[in-house]
Amino acid sequence: MTSTAPEALEGQHPMDPVAPTVAEPTAWQRRLRRHGYRPAGSGSLSIGLRERLVPPYTRPSPRLWSLLGIPPKAAERVWRYAAWGGPLLVALVAGVLRFWKLDRPHAVIFDETYYAKDAWALINQGYEGAWPKDVDKTILVDPGAVVVPTDPGYVVHPPVGKWVIGIGEKLIGFEPLGWRFMVALLGTLSVLMLCRIGRRLFRSTFLGCLAGVLLAVDGLHFVMSRTALLDQVLMFFVLAAFGCLVVDRDRARQRLAAALPVDAEGVLRPDASVAERLGLGWRPWRIAAGVMLGLAAGTKWNGLYIMAAFGVMAVLWDLGARRTAGAIRPVQAVARRDLVPAFVSVVPVAIVTYVVSWTGWIVTDKGYFRNWAAEQDKLHGAGAWSWLPDWLRSLWHYETEVYKFHVGLNSPHTYESNPWSWIVLGRPVSYFYESPSPGERGCPADAPEKCAQEVLALGTPLLWWAACFAILYVLWRWVFRRDWRAGAIACGIAAGWVPWFFYQERTIFLFYAVVFVPFLCLAVAMMIGAMVGPPGASERRRTFGAVGAGVLVLLIVWNFIYFWPIYTGQAIPMDAWRSRMWLDTWV
Repeated sequence: MTSTAPEALEGQHPMDPVAPTVAEPTAWQRRLRRHGYRPAGSGSLSIGLRERLVPPYTRPSPRLWSLLGIPPKAAERVWRYAAWGGPLLVALVAGVLRFWKLDRPHAVIFDETYYAKDAWALINQGYEGAWPKDVDKTILVDPGAVVVPTDPGYVVHPPVGKWVIGIGEKLIGFEPLGWRFMVALLGTLSVLMLCRIGRRLFRSTFLGCLAGVLLAVDGLHFVMSRTALLDQVLMFFVLAAFGCLVVDRDRARQRLAAALPVDAEGVLRPDASVAERLGLGWRPWRIAAGVMLGLAAGTKWNGLYIMAAFGVMAVLWDLGARRTAGAIRPVQAVARRDLVPAFVSVVPVAIVTYVVSWTGWIVTDKGYFRNWAAEQDKLHGAGAWSWLPDWLRSLWHYETEVYKFHVGLNSPHTYESNPWSWIVLGRPVSYFYESPSPGERGCPADAPEKCAQEVLALGTPLLWWAACFAILYVLWRWVFRRDWRAGAIACGIAAGWVPWFFYQERTIFLFYAVVFVPFLCLAVAMMIGAMVGPPGASERRRTFGAVGAGVLVLLIVWNFIYFWPIYTGQAIPMDAWRSRMWLDTWV
């Protein structure tokens, strides 16, 4: 993850402050070269150091503009406006899809029964209440008649995601549209963010927008955007944190480039003294990433694993930047200059953000376990930790009890799945299912039997199955081509997926994978970019590559459209529903 961004520069770093040299390859390096490995220092030395530190954005070829009949000045404006215009257009389409009949089905589906009610209690009284079991029907018929319970309820997830859901309920009402509104909004904004992140990552507006299009038509992301669960909120904050770190990477490398010396010919030169001693100063984007990671952990605890992975990734980026700038001892330079600021910018900021998210529970003095510390002091007297505030000791006790619940959750569930099967969509979760009779609730009157009406949390199959190959591709690019972009994408996938392999005895579900869906889309976009071919490839190669890439994207879009009825809960004939159950495990 430490190499520079453009494809032509992968693996290069200056070994000498004046003239980079390339060491003789070892025997194992010569063997690995057969698989595409490029050792550090190999590659074209004609690429300038400034471009290696801060790569420029790619521009469409003049031939393309001439074929479209666009003059050069107009082409420049189009290229400039497309940087935001393209992502906004993709996000607009994604938003229309996600908000279309968002209140349907008019029901409390799957785990909305927990989070919609907890959010309503939080937004109204600052802590979750103990709801009666049969209140869902009353909420759907007459939400105004529902009284928020004042008795505290035992909940096992932090409050941030429920606060987010509660904002929509406060704006619109205690109804399906209200509790799904903010999740749909974050789902739409995540598409916009991914377009911009992909553009910065690949230095290509086209590939950035392509990644956003793939996210817009992913079935799992789509269904989760229309359901009041916590995992989509978690995904949003994780993606936002990743985007902040990518921007911070660019800003840090720009400072290094600005500080390096320029020779008599105006060429930027590496300098060991600058690369090892320069402090990178105030890094607000890294602090923003800390806030986002704190909000992620405040939504679901698996955000902590992602914070650890992203922290390591960011430090490795600093290491690569200093090495590229000419540092002879980059590890020592990072340890002296970057390690402590990086830790302080992320970990304490995330912890403070997490604790602040509990403010409602702290100040109301009525939440579950809120007075545990005071009660313990009355029963057993002051203990060793009694000097700490009561709320902090009570919160720590609450967290330990929740941790015991999570690690011990192993009750069987119809839709539980092993994380090994997630990437091939082995066992999706059905959020809602009914069988309306012919002529009822959208079922055609001439249907020979009852219809199927389902909301299935299923990723777009062709996208996910293509992602299986894309993961292998980005791993190959990271290991053998030293491509930091591939490493960053692999880190995002691993951070959201790998931790679940340590809890295979726990009851877990495929929809947890939504947190790394944006990184799957980045991986597929990167693979498609490779299919199209590098700029220097022959016209024949680029033509065949573009046709193949276009066919793949169109098939993915068609696949999303084909599964649209079971993503949106439309009543369809039973035969049409069966034709969409491609695997037996989807039933």
